[in-house]
Amino acid sequence: MAATREAYGKALKELGDKNPNVVVLDADLSGSTQTKHFAKAHPDRFFNMGIAEMNMIGTAAGLARMGKIPFASSFAMFAAGRAWEFVRNSVAHNHLNVKVCATHAGLTVGEDGASHQIIEDVAIMRVIPTMTVIVPADAIEAYQAIYAIAEYDGPVYARLGRAKVPVVFDENYRFQIGKAATLLEGSDVSLIACGVMVYRALEAAKELAKQGIKAEVINMATIKPLDNAAIIKTATKTGRVITLEEHNVIGGLGDAVAAVISEEVDTKVKFKRMGIEDKFGQSGDGMALLDHYGLAVSDIVVEATRQCKA
Repeated sequence: MAATREAYGKALKELGDKNPNVVVLDADLSGSTQTKHFAKAHPDRFFNMGIAEMNMIGTAAGLARMGKIPFASSFAMFAAGRAWEFVRNSVAHNHLNVKVCATHAGLTVGEDGASHQIIEDVAIMRVIPTMTVIVPADAIEAYQAIYAIAEYDGPVYARLGRAKVPVVFDENYRFQIGKAATLLEGSDVSLIACGVMVYRALEAAKELAKQGIKAEVINMATIKPLDNAAIIKTATKTGRVITLEEHNVIGGLGDAVAAVISEEVDTKVKFKRMGIEDKFGQSGDGMALLDHYGLAVSDIVVEATRQCKA
C-alpha cells in the first residue's frame, strides 16, 4: 500500500537533483502534497505561495516563460477548481510548460468531506484545449508519470490521491503518456479504469472468472490524450464495456470512452459508466465511501454479470 502523492514527492525531489530547471510551487500544503522533500533539498527553487492557488498558477506560468519547469501543487479541489481560469488563460492558452500536480483528489480524501472531495476535476481539466490529463493507478505509475511529464513540453494536470492504495504494478512497468495498458486479457467484457479503480477492476475480474466470465482489464491512466486505438480494440473484441472512475460520471473517463465508442466502433457495444452518480460526497473512510457510492468490487461484478447475461 502506498499513496500516489508520496511517489510524487519522491520523484520530484529526484528530478530536482538532476535538473536545475525544475522548480516547485506550493500553496502552504507542502507536508500534505509531499513537496516538502523538494523544499528541503532545494530551498532556492521552492516557493511557498501561501493559500493563493491563483497566484501560484500565475507565477508558475511566468517561470515557464523563463525556461523553468514549474510543478505547482495544492489539493485538487483548489488547484483545479479555484485556479481554473488561471490554468486556462495563463498556462494552457499560451501552451506553457506548467505541471499542475493536484493531490487529495476524489472521494478518498475521506474524512475531509465533500468540500475537499473534488469529483469534477478531470472534467474541467480535459475540456481545456492542449491540456494533458493523467490519473495514475498506484505509486509506481505515479512515480513514472512524474518523470514522463517533466520530459514532456506542455501543460499537464496530474491527479494524485491522499490515501494509501494497493500497488498494482511492479518495477518492470513502463508508463507512457497517451498509452493504455492491458493488465488482463479477456473476451467477455472490458473493464476500463483509472486511478484507484484499476485495482478494484482487477479484483472484480477475479470474481468474474469464478463465474466463467473473462474480463479484460485496461488501465487508462491518460484521460487526455485518450488511447483511442486501445478502446476500439477492446470494445470490438468483447462487445461490452464498463468504465470505472473515482469521479462524477459526467465529464470524466466514462464520457471520454463513450465518445470514442459512439464515433469509431461499428459494432453495437453494451456500455456502462460506473462512477459517482452526480452527487456530492460526505465525510468518512475513503475506501468505505467508494463502496457507499456504488464502486465496490461487488458492484462491478454485478454490472458485468448483468451485461454478459443480458
